[in-house]
Amino acid sequence: MALSALPLSYCTNVHPGRTVAEVELGLDQYTVPVRDAIGAELAAGLWLAQPVIAELLADESLLVSFADRLQERGLTCYTLNAFPYGDFHGERVKENVYLPDWSEQSRLEYTKNCATVLAQLIPEQCDGSISTVPLGFKEFEHGPDFLRQCHRQLIDLAVWLRDLRDETGRTIRLAIEPEPFCRLETTAEVITFFEQLRSQAADENQLDTVTEFLGLCYDVCHQAVEFEEIPESIRAIDEVGIRINKVHITCAIHLDDPANNTDGRSALAEYVEPRYLHQTMARSVTGTILRKVDLDRQLALESDGEFLNAESWRVHYHVPVNAEQLGPLRTTREELKQALRAVKGLNQAPHLEVETYTWEVLPDGDSISLVEGLSNELTATRGLLDAL
Repeated sequence: MALSALPLSYCTNVHPGRTVAEVELGLDQYTVPVRDAIGAELAAGLWLAQPVIAELLADESLLVSFADRLQERGLTCYTLNAFPYGDFHGERVKENVYLPDWSEQSRLEYTKNCATVLAQLIPEQCDGSISTVPLGFKEFEHGPDFLRQCHRQLIDLAVWLRDLRDETGRTIRLAIEPEPFCRLETTAEVITFFEQLRSQAADENQLDTVTEFLGLCYDVCHQAVEFEEIPESIRAIDEVGIRINKVHITCAIHLDDPANNTDGRSALAEYVEPRYLHQTMARSVTGTILRKVDLDRQLALESDGEFLNAESWRVHYHVPVNAEQLGPLRTTREELKQALRAVKGLNQAPHLEVETYTWEVLPDGDSISLVEGLSNELTATRGLLDAL
């Protein structure tokens, strides 16, 4: 099957958007100039935090005028990033990005409101998608009913999305995004969870609805950090009938032979920063995956034992997707190429979105303008897609 024919998207969580005015400022300062620089159609994968959604829904005319202004800029929007609920550009985001989790009513209501907004933004004859948190963060304490509560809320959302389609003619699907150290991170965990979710949905006569409206956002960086075989992962998900509704085109940091690569570990230490969580995995010579919840200078420079002597490390740090190398470090761009080839063979065409949100915190992020950096990523990505 062919890849999506929709314009390539990039996620606007890379620039601040705490109010509607700030979202629109970002579109004018970055998105429109990027579109002009690449000389091709461009979709804005909008990140609309809860305060922005509340502002847009406070008055129906505000949402209509926002949609009109998006169109006037020559931009389209078919997908929202509803993973970060609050301020994604605060001084310290880290594990707070997973709150509220999917057991909480506020997460359900926020997602419904995002769908209401997206239904006004997507072009005619186009389906929409909304990416979201992978249930919750494993390092947080969850009660024994956590998964049952998540099932309940997700089934409720699927029914609500079906009703929204019936009322508006707009199909919008949820895309749950697995991530390291979250309740859904590995492909095996995803498959098990969807089996349980579908079992509950079948008991409620909602299996078809859940299958149609609930699926995944496959973030290539995340699964590469897990050292998963990307084509096998995508194939396994597809074989059990889980829709991949959205693909995040992303790359992670890769460090070979950490024990003997002091230059690489010194370079990696420069990526330590206080805003985002950078889960770090090591693959031992026996294939065992070792795990650290966050990258810090001690981990980079002073690790010892099995972690130091591992075959390689990978770090959840979204780095520019056009880069094969970062000095003495590699990226997982090869895994990205594998993912795009595998996605082309799916029975549906997922939305494709570049999501490098770390430009503000890259060690050399100020060496290139955001417009130029995003333009380089999108141009390189289009080249990969055209070559498939």
